[in-house]
Amino acid sequence: MRWLSYRIFTSLGWRIEGELPDVPKMVIIGAPHTSNWDFFLFLAALHHFRIKMRFLGKASLFRWPYGFMFRKVGGIPVDRSQSGGLVGQVKAAFDASDEMILVIAPEGTRHAADSWKSGFLEIAEGAEVPVVFAGVDGKHKLLVISPPYRVVGGDRRAFMDEVRAFYADKSGIDPKGKGPVRLDRKSRAS
Repeated sequence: MRWLSYRIFTSLGWRIEGELPDVPKMVIIGAPHTSNWDFFLFLAALHHFRIKMRFLGKASLFRWPYGFMFRKVGGIPVDRSQSGGLVGQVKAAFDASDEMILVIAPEGTRHAADSWKSGFLEIAEGAEVPVVFAGVDGKHKLLVISPPYRVVGGDRRAFMDEVRAFYADKSGIDPKGKGPVRLDRKSRAS
């Protein structure tokens, strides 16, 4: 499936720019998440980098007949109706692993969201791992990978300024689904 996705996207003219850092643990934020085709671009990236990544997905995706496939490619089912606990569980998984690359779509939906969920940032801070930005630029058929970033001294505002600057020109596959790059109101800074 990874190889097929990679072949399809490259035959359609898609390219990947940038390299993943050589660190054993990281959180990758994938945005803008605007289409179901983003998943196949994710699979193409898995083949390109030849690594195993994990991702969080709504629990309904993991039902028959597709559940096996989503788990096989690194999926972790999430029940979004349950509040709290998820960030702590993912931090614990990072602590228990020698290597873990977690890809998160912070918008939490394929439609234009008013804000991003801050879980990716809380996980990265708690697990003390860097954040890498993966930007989908449908207009230029690019998946752009950034260098690793860390929240320095708890300064989320400065970190989010870096995030906004990186994603400013990334349109997603369906530009109508792109929303603003800002954290939800529950977080400490946006």
